[in-house]
Amino acid sequence: MRPRRFAVCLLLAVSGSAAAQPPRSPRARDLGVPFAFGAPGRENAITDVAGVLVGHTTLVEGDSVRTGVTAILPRGRGDAARTPCFGAG
Repeated sequence: MRPRRFAVCLLLAVSGSAAAQPPRSPRARDLGVPFAFGAPGRENAITDVAGVLVGHTTLVEGDSVRTGVTAILPRGRGDAARTPCFGAG
């Protein structure tokens, strides 16, 4: 049986009129909520996690259409990339 390949993708679409961002709510860490799984990495991003690969692209059409895709490969490359894993839990 051939192993299946898994990837998690997030699609984003933004029109020109939606470019203004609403004020952000405070994050749990900013409010002092303790987390048992450690401190954030240097960039405080998913790319801080060893072995995780992230790619993205943005497509622009005309003056008002912006769309993009982000792909997250949680197992990196090689044989480990063929091991299934949960995309959400």
